Amino acid sequence: MSDPFDAVVRPVLDKLGPDGLTAAAAALAAEGAGRGLVVAGWADGRQTSRAVPVDPVPHAIDAAEWASLAAGVEQRHRALNLFLADVYRAAGRRRGDPDRDPEVVRAGVLPAWAVASSPAREPEAVGFAWRDQPRATLAATDVARGPDGRWIVLADSLRVPAGIGYALAARDVVRTAVPELVPPVAVHDPSDAVPLLAGALAGAAPPQVRRAPQVAALSAGEADPAWFEHRVLADALGVPLVRAADLWPRPDGGIVAAVDGERVPVDVLFRRFDDAELAAHRTPGGAQLAALLAEGVRSGTLGLANVPGNGVADDRATYAVVPRMIRFYLGEEPLLRSVPTHVLADPVQWAEVRSRLHELVLTPVDAYGGGSSVVGPQATTDELAQLQAEVAAAPHRFVAAEPVVLPTVPTLVGGALVPRPVDLRVFSVAGASGTRVLPCPLTRVGPSPATRPTGAAIKPTWVLT
Repeated sequence: MSDPFDAVVRPVLDKLGPDGLTAAAAALAAEGAGRGLVVAGWADGRQTSRAVPVDPVPHAIDAAEWASLAAGVEQRHRALNLFLADVYRAAGRRRGDPDRDPEVVRAGVLPAWAVASSPAREPEAVGFAWRDQPRATLAATDVARGPDGRWIVLADSLRVPAGIGYALAARDVVRTAVPELVPPVAVHDPSDAVPLLAGALAGAAPPQVRRAPQVAALSAGEADPAWFEHRVLADALGVPLVRAADLWPRPDGGIVAAVDGERVPVDVLFRRFDDAELAAHRTPGGAQLAALLAEGVRSGTLGLANVPGNGVADDRATYAVVPRMIRFYLGEEPLLRSVPTHVLADPVQWAEVRSRLHELVLTPVDAYGGGSSVVGPQATTDELAQLQAEVAAAPHRFVAAEPVVLPTVPTLVGGALVPRPVDLRVFSVAGASGTRVLPCPLTRVGPSPATRPTGAAIKPTWVLT
């Protein structure tokens, strides 16, 4: 599959020239700073923020390649939503049925422990969705080109997928600061994702809501690391940005939000912080936010996007079996490959890899401590010894993946074009009209040749039409 860099990107860079490219980087940095393009974090009990640089060298994706990638992402999203519906089917399979296992377990596709013992499964999450609601309205799929040029899935995100706001901001920063940095061919406009996202969010309203649904974005506020993105998304969607302190109960069980001094009914909350925080926030009446939202859903007046409890579908142990889910739920062959991953809770898989930890990437399963991955080939002898002991003591806490070498693309560093690893975050939405990919993928750049992308820097992404 041909790389459109030489045909589409290089002519633009040649026209800018080395000095123009360096000036473009400075202009992008200044524009990003003016817009507050940052990501926040916490260190030593204090909040810090850092700029998110926009590299001036675009990442281009061929139209045929994008169509193939989009089909694979949509397939994956559909299968994972069916898995979530299966796992959280209210009251088990049928009333009075003693076998409460999901259909995927009853069919022998997954062992019972893979669902029932998953630390990311939240039984109380059953009550946070209305009947037949897609539990993942918005999903993100992280992909990268493999050594053979084909796309491979690195991870799924179905809880609170982040990044759309940064993709939209990158487009605006480039258009304003460097109008010369325009593609010489037709490309998808990332802003076209906004009405698709808005439609999917409106579709998360319960069937009892007969009027045009009122959507609000729910944020933890300035303390949230992604506060910048929350504001960008709310502005783009034209919806109020609210916090727990703005929400009040209605007599019918629904909720209203205090917006500009008025209380307006809310039919859908676009939730922008993690499940674990729902119980930590209090509403003005003193109730837990989780309780207020659960009552709203039970009353048939509120929809949540995304529904809490989706961690069971995007933790690392589940990732390993998504291809099986696609075959089971959809009757299709997976269109995208996954990284070969061994679930060490399975004694057979643990026995197969226990002597190969130095070759693999070890990652804790979700909720087992939240530690980061250990890359065996890069670990020291002492680190490997400690890792071997930790895994041997509790293999069910880990998965082991074959290492993946990410592709590199030209990136401006110190005034010169150098190779840097990238991945691509692709967003998709699910609603009444089906599952669709959004035309606003986010290209993330690794800060060094050996460092995985984390969102520390991003690129404009040109998806050719």
